[in-house]
Amino acid sequence: MKNYINSGKSITVIAPTGGVSSGDGVLIGSLFGVAAFDAAESEDVEIQTTGVMVLPKLPTDVVAVGDLLHWDATNNRLTKTATSNKLIGVAIASAGNGATTTVIRLNGIAAQ
Repeated sequence: MKNYINSGKSITVIAPTGGVSSGDGVLIGSLFGVAAFDAAESEDVEIQTTGVMVLPKLPTDVVAVGDLLHWDATNNRLTKTATSNKLIGVAIASAGNGATTTVIRLNGIAAQ
């Protein structure tokens, strides 16, 4: 089909202020993904918008399988707190108080 571009599983965007490292969460407006490689500010970077990822979380959050997870762009980490944060996916592993990471399945839709 002549109007097909790609599957949308990964998208090339401009790296935000400060640049990104491979594995960093990247939120641009309502578009969220995980950086596939390092990129300096204003350079092209590919972000993975779907899939299962290990990402940093708020250490005091107790996460259960099936919990909705939001991106705290101020602190660059997942949280269960919806207020002022964008919904990006669902937990597929538990992570207790003190854990600094958890496993998330990215929604692959506009972050809400």
